[in-house]
Amino acid sequence: MLGLMQDWPLTVDRILDHAKNWHPDREVVTRSVEGPVVRTTYAEIHARAKRVSDVLKGWDVKVGDRVATLAWNTGRHIEAWYGIMGIGAVCHTLNPRLFPEQLAYIINHAEDRIIFVDLTFIPLLEAVLPHCPTVERVVVLTDELHMPATKLPGAECYEALLATASEAVEWGGFDEQTACGLCYTSGTTGNPKGVLYSHRSNFIHTLLGLQTTVLGATPKEVILPVVPMFHANAWGIAFGGPAAGSKLVMPGAKMDGESIYELLETEGVTFSAAVPTVWQGLLAHVREKGLTFSTLKRVLIGGSAVPESLIRAFHDGYGIEVIQGWGMTETSPIGTLSNLTPELEALPYDEQMKWRVKQGVPPLGVELKLKNYAGQEMPHDGHTYGRLMVRGPTIAGAYFKGEGGDILDHEGFFDTGDVATIDEHGFMQITDRAKDVIKSGGEWISSIEIENIAVGHPKVELAAVIGAAHPKWDERPVLVVKLKPGESQDRQEHLDFLQGRIAKWWMPDDVVFVDDIPLGATGKIDKKVLRERLKDYRLPTAGG
Repeated sequence: MLGLMQDWPLTVDRILDHAKNWHPDREVVTRSVEGPVVRTTYAEIHARAKRVSDVLKGWDVKVGDRVATLAWNTGRHIEAWYGIMGIGAVCHTLNPRLFPEQLAYIINHAEDRIIFVDLTFIPLLEAVLPHCPTVERVVVLTDELHMPATKLPGAECYEALLATASEAVEWGGFDEQTACGLCYTSGTTGNPKGVLYSHRSNFIHTLLGLQTTVLGATPKEVILPVVPMFHANAWGIAFGGPAAGSKLVMPGAKMDGESIYELLETEGVTFSAAVPTVWQGLLAHVREKGLTFSTLKRVLIGGSAVPESLIRAFHDGYGIEVIQGWGMTETSPIGTLSNLTPELEALPYDEQMKWRVKQGVPPLGVELKLKNYAGQEMPHDGHTYGRLMVRGPTIAGAYFKGEGGDILDHEGFFDTGDVATIDEHGFMQITDRAKDVIKSGGEWISSIEIENIAVGHPKVELAAVIGAAHPKWDERPVLVVKLKPGESQDRQEHLDFLQGRIAKWWMPDDVVFVDDIPLGATGKIDKKVLRERLKDYRLPTAGG
């Protein structure tokens, strides 16, 4: 027997409809690519997104066609998003931090017909587009005054197109399982793979994000998503903001500490989300200038593990709560969040830290398991490592065009490629990427845990730990350090800093100082590149 409820398809155009109907005057503020801060509302974004849809329909864009964006977080980017998705086309968010060869690969693989591009990225697109035969048109996200002379074939001005377009476009009318977004993984192993989100999965992900244990957004919140819209939908904030009627503050192209701080203060931001490197830049600026935060209450930090030093810096210096999040493109991306239980919050702050540095607990809608390589389930004792497996309505079931073959196990779980523990309180902690685990004497050493402590040293700007070959132990850890400007090298100093904070047998066999630690397209340390750079390195303890 089936229930007798209305069939109301869960399509993301209804999210912006809701914002227009019930929060029409709520602001969306953007630091524009052209420079000035510009203001609009959900009602205006809704009307202009309808005009985007009209333009696309005039170009015969149909359900399932891929339309790409190469753009910063702006009001115009939100308009393009909903304008594309509202008519059943697929919004393919391009990551400008990918290599040009990777960009060309994913544009061709996706068979993008149209690309919306910000002024900043025109030189990049000019270099890439000759290798992309499926692209018919390029829309430059600017007005006629700022429209550049460009070599891009079929380049059109966004504002000129919208000026002649109609708002009388019907959205929806297609199945909720229809694809609406395409985001490629960063491709640290092999070519990037496409994750194809459905309207249903993004709608459910939005509801999942509105839980108080996740974003907990309300109309009172003022949210600054520093995390880009090309990183798994700005972690869902570009949907969650309109759904909750929260004011959005879009940072545009300027991600430096000074620019972010200015927006936080002038717009009264209460909540923000970004990767650790952004927050470290912001804190450096605030400390240097002797500033404080007047409205910011919570920050969500994800993308890579959050060091204890960063959590303490926000809490001790400014009374701001840090929530750590874990997810990936394949999880839309919400996976877990480090919200403490009442029992853990009752502990002294120093004792809470054991859990605050973990990635946390899954919200309703995400299932987690730990399995060994044989597929057996591992205990949640906080010590036993296992491969982190996930399942749920917002988790990828396959890659676009079948890349990578069958990616689910016999129970329907997706292997994240992460190695983790889960403790008796349900807190998950990533200990490594499966390919980055250091195997020493038959035991596993967590490179992430060592990195998080090492980066807390006051002289360290970035730290990475990789395994180096050892004749007796198979591998031993090496600490790679990029110092802050003007600091002197002292190997022993950094080893002493780790003393008593990690197991003795985890202690790195060496410290290597480098001028630069490579970051990948999503701002994470690219260990593949780092290992390649240090391929001729030999451990002093290896003998011979």
